[in-house]
Formats: sequence, structure tokens, C-alpha cells
Amino acid sequence: MFGLALGTFGIGTGEFSIMGLLPNVAHGLRISVPQAGDLIGAYALGVVVGAPLFAILVSRLSRRGQLLLLLSWFALGNLASMLAPNYATLLLFRFLSGFPHGAYFGAAALLAASLAQPHQRGEAVGRVILGLTIASLFGNPLATWLGQEMNWRYAFGSVAAIAVATLVWLHIFLPRRDDHSASSPMRELGALGNARVWLTLGIGAIGFGGMFAVISYVAPVLTTLAQMPPAWLPFALAAFGGGMIAGNLAGGWAADRALMPSIGAILVWDILVLLVFPFSLNHVLTAFVGTFLIGSNMALVAPLQLRLMDVAADAQTLAASLNHSAFNLANALGAFLGGWVISSRHGLQDTAYFGALLPLGGLLLFAYAYLHERRVHARRAA
Repeated sequence: MFGLALGTFGIGTGEFSIMGLLPNVAHGLRISVPQAGDLIGAYALGVVVGAPLFAILVSRLSRRGQLLLLLSWFALGNLASMLAPNYATLLLFRFLSGFPHGAYFGAAALLAASLAQPHQRGEAVGRVILGLTIASLFGNPLATWLGQEMNWRYAFGSVAAIAVATLVWLHIFLPRRDDHSASSPMRELGALGNARVWLTLGIGAIGFGGMFAVISYVAPVLTTLAQMPPAWLPFALAAFGGGMIAGNLAGGWAADRALMPSIGAILVWDILVLLVFPFSLNHVLTAFVGTFLIGSNMALVAPLQLRLMDVAADAQTLAASLNHSAFNLANALGAFLGGWVISSRHGLQDTAYFGALLPLGGLLLFAYAYLHERRVHARRAA
């Protein structure tokens, strides 16, 4: 389990570390901060495209083979990002780096769930995702500090190094045989005809975006509105990571006890947090609390991952991977919305208010899915 979480730690560091370095990247490449924000969206779109593609292509491999192949691609993508000579090539390499993200999370979550007791699957999936949240607490702030003190390119280099270390660990310690029976591309594609899969993905793609409308531009938001010194940004990102850890653990625990109600409750929580966040920016210390609460929106990930496993039947590899396509579509949607708010001359605090519309949309979609599920069960009972 440690090796699986180490992989999600590296991927999480690669995804989030650039958020605290947008001003540095913009200065180094002579572009605007909203343009630099598109690098976040490029990675997220890479996840959206790559997750289903890789899930289908590697479906015949063992879980071990899947994980090793996906990590190799991720390491090379971040090394290429470190060496990118200009904005256009960095945008391309960020896009390609996102390809293995969703498929790795999906394969790792399925492996972890298969090793757990039925009533502990949510917590097992949560432990795998814990690597992603720990990345926000330690990996992301350290990469941000490294990028600020030396050069933003070293942040990508550190991510590549973590991926290589994980690759070696899994190669040594992951069993060469596992219980995964090889699937087939056609069987996996069957998930695309399942309405419950699409509803679950839609909840994640829309409902999770609010967090990214704020956190994608956390550096200018905190330094401008809360008057936070730039040197404190790594600590603010650590607070965000702490919130992600707390949210992830709470989400996994809740999913094992009441899966569908927990999803609805988390979406309501997300809306409230985003509406309250601007008020935390009146003082630098309360801004840390607000940033922590934004991170707690991570509670949504494990319940939706478990929900997809339950409704995907025998197409679990693709469905589990698509969960992270949905979340990174939310990433791109949130980053785009936040950039639009800033470019449209709204106040920086308005990124949170506009962002709250996204979990509200997710909540409406959840309500439809929940009521539809209850009607189906009622008909079957009759």
C-alpha cells in the first residue's frame, strides 16, 4: 500500500506544485499569470484525454505492469517539462504529463479495494488517495519553495525524481502476480453505455471544480487580498494540503457508512466553504484557515471513486480511470472560470463566489441521480 500511495504522492506533487509558482513561471517565460494558469488546465485536459485512452490500452496487462508503465510515462513527461525551452512546448509537455494520471489512480484504487474487506473499501481507496493529499501538505510546498529559491524548472525535476523512485520501489516490492484477470478493450468500453457511470462522472466534473477556481490562483489571491508575504505561500499550501488530508480521510470514512448521502453532504459543504472563503482574507492568519477549508473539498474523491466501482460492473478499469478524468475536467473548468473572473476585472475574491456555482451544479445533478436510484430500487422492490 505504501508504494501505491508513494505513486499518488508524486503525481499529486506534479499536478499541484505549479499553482504556487504561477508568478515565477509567468516571469520566466514572459507571459501573463492567466496564461501561466493555462498550464494547470493543460495538465488537467491531459488527464481527461489520457485516462480512458490508457485504461483501454493497458487493460490486458497485470496491475503491476499497468502501474510501472504509467509511472514511466509520468517521469518522462515531467523531465521534458523541466527542459521545455518556451511556453508552447511546456504547454504540450504538461498536457502529455497528465495522460497516465487517471489510469494510475484507477489501477491503484482497484488494487487497494481488492485487498480490503468489503466494509473497508472506502478507507482502502482513501489510503491510496492519501498520497495525493500528503503531496499537498509536503510535496507541493517543498516544490514551491524549491522553485522560488532556485528556479521553477527544478519543481518539475523533483517530480520526475519522485516518479523514478516510486518506479523502482514498485518494481522491487510489488508482486509479479496479482489477482487481476485481464480485461479487454471492448469490455472496458461497456462502461460508456452505463448511465449511472455518466451521472457519477458528471457530479465530479462539475461539483469538484469550485475548489480549483480558487486554488489555481491562490498565490495572487493570498498575496494581494490577505497581504500574505510571498515567503509564506509554501505554508499556506501546506494548510491546503492539511485540509485535503482531513477531507480525504473523512470522505473515505463516510463512504463506508452511507455512500450516496455522503456525496450530497460533501457537495453542500463545498458550497458553504467557497461562500465563506472570501471573508477569511481579511487577515493573514484567518486566510490560513480558509485555505485549509478549501482543501477539505477533497472529501468528494473517495466516495465518487467507490460509487464508480459499484456501478461499473465488469468495466472497472475504465470507470475508475474516468473518475480522475472527471476531476481533472473539474480542474480545467475551475481554472478557466477563475482566470475568466480575473481577466474580466472582477475582484480576486469573486473567484470563490463564482466557483460556488460549480458544486451547486454538482449538487443538482446528484439530486437527480439519487432520486433516480431510489425510484429504480422502489420498482425492483415492488
